[in-house]
Amino acid sequence: MTQEDLFKNLIAHAKEYGFIFPSSEIYDGLGAVYDYGQLGVELKNNIKRYWWDAMVRLHDNIVGIDSAIFMHPRIWEASGHVGAFNDPLIDNKDSKKRYRADVLLEEYVAKIEEKIEKEVEKGRKKFGEAFDEVQFRATNPNVLRNAQKAEEVRARMAAALNANDLADMRQLIIDCEIACPVSGSRNWTEVRQFNLMFSTQMGSVSEEANVIYLRPETAQGIFVNFLNVQKTGRMKIPFGIAQIGKAFRNEIVARQFIFRMREFEQMEMQFFVRPGEEMKWYEYWKEARLRWHKSLGLGDAKYRFHNHEKLAHYANAAADIEFEFPFGFKELEGIHSRTDFDLRRHQQFSGKRLQFFDPETNESYVPYVVETSIGLDRTILAVLSAAYAEEKLESGEERVVMRIPAVLAPIKLAVLPLVKKDGLPEKAREIMNELKFDFNCQYDEKDSIGKRYRRQDAIGTPYCITIDHQSLEDNCVTIRERDSMQQERVPIATLRTIVDDLVSWRKWLSKIQ
Repeated sequence: MTQEDLFKNLIAHAKEYGFIFPSSEIYDGLGAVYDYGQLGVELKNNIKRYWWDAMVRLHDNIVGIDSAIFMHPRIWEASGHVGAFNDPLIDNKDSKKRYRADVLLEEYVAKIEEKIEKEVEKGRKKFGEAFDEVQFRATNPNVLRNAQKAEEVRARMAAALNANDLADMRQLIIDCEIACPVSGSRNWTEVRQFNLMFSTQMGSVSEEANVIYLRPETAQGIFVNFLNVQKTGRMKIPFGIAQIGKAFRNEIVARQFIFRMREFEQMEMQFFVRPGEEMKWYEYWKEARLRWHKSLGLGDAKYRFHNHEKLAHYANAAADIEFEFPFGFKELEGIHSRTDFDLRRHQQFSGKRLQFFDPETNESYVPYVVETSIGLDRTILAVLSAAYAEEKLESGEERVVMRIPAVLAPIKLAVLPLVKKDGLPEKAREIMNELKFDFNCQYDEKDSIGKRYRRQDAIGTPYCITIDHQSLEDNCVTIRERDSMQQERVPIATLRTIVDDLVSWRKWLSKIQ
C-alpha cells in the first residue's frame, strides 16, 4: 500500500471513529475547515495540556495569557501583515486551478530528493554490509547531479522570494518544466501576490463600521501585552509568555486534510531576552522543542531541522522542525529569532514606550524575542499519521490500531464485562465509577470481547480491563495492553495505581526535563 493510500485510509478512519469531521457536512462542507469530534477534541485537549505543562509549569520564568481574537487594526499595520502577508499565487490557464508558486517548486525539489534516496537505496541493496552511505552520496554521479540540481532550484527560488521577483518565480517554474497536476499542461499565468488576512467590520452601522482583521497569528496579542505581563508578574529578563489560540488565514491553496486550514490553532511562546543574547537562546529553544517532540515517542527519525533560506521581515534566524507526514517532510513548528522588530514597531505605531529597565545592567532597552510556534492541528495530524497502522495478526485476523501515545490517548481505559449477565455489568460499573474521576474511561458491553478489543484498538485506547466470572470471587481483572495485546491478571484494588503509572503526565513530562 502506498503512503497516499494509507493517508486516504487515515482520513476515512478519523471520520468513521469520531476524530475529525468535515465542517458543515450536511451542507456539502466548507473548504479547508474541519470540526473535531468526540475523540478528536479529547486528543486536542491532551496535546494542549502536554504543551502547556511542558512550557509553563516546568519553567519558572514562563507564564501564559489568552488574548482576544479581535485586535486594533493598527496592530496589523505595525506587524507588517497589512503590507507583507502575502502568498505568491499562479494559475494554470487550462485547468483553472490556482497554486502557490513556492509550493510547486518545493514539491519539484522534493521529487528530486526522492530520486536521490532511491539511488541510495539501490546502492545499499547492491553492496550490502559493505555499503558506505556517506561515500556513496559524495561520489555517485546520479546523486551528485540531482543534489546540485535541487540546490540550484532552492537557491534561485530563495533569491526570487527575497527580491519579490515574481517574474523570475514564474520563469523558474517554466525552466523546471513543472506541469499542472490536473491538466498536465504548462500554460501558466503570471505570479501574483495575495494577502491572506480575513477582514470584517466592527460597528453597529455598516457605513460607520471600522475594518478589522481576524488575527493571522497569535503572537501579536503577546507583544501588545508585553508590559502588562512584565509589570504585573514582576518578570525579569529573560522570560517568556505562552499562548494557545485560534488564528485565521485565507489560504487559497488549502489541502492535505488538517495540515493547511483556514481556521486553525497555534501554541506559541515568545521569549524576551537581552539584545545580543538572542542567538544563544535561539539554539537553546531549537533543542528544547525538538526534545519535546521526541518525548512523544512517534519516532526520532521522523523529525529534522530545516533552516530558512528566505527570512521573514522580522527575523535574523529561523528554522523549522519538520515531521515526516505521509506526504513527506513538512513544517510542524517554527523557531524564530524575531529581533526587537515587533516591540519597536508597536512602540512606534502606538506612541507607548515598550522598554524594560534591567537592574543588572542599569539600562533600558527594547528586548529581543525568540519565538517558538507550533501548529496544534498539524501536531494532531502528526500523532494520527504516526499512530495509524493496519496489521495482520498471527491468527490471520486483521486489525486497525491507533498507537497514540498513552498520555495523549482520548480514552485511557476501557471497562469491559465479559458478558451482559451474572452480575458482571454491575461489577464493571462499580469499577468504572471508581476510575472515571482519575481517567477518561469508556464502558462497553456490546458484542464479543474480541470485537470490543478491536474497537478500542481502532480509537487508540492503550488499556482495556475485562471483568469475568472469576472477578466476582477473587476481585481481580485482566488488563490488556493495546500495542502488544498482552494480558495480565491484577487485583482491582491496584488498578488505579497501575493505570496512573502507565498514563501519568508526570512520567511523560519528566522525559523532557
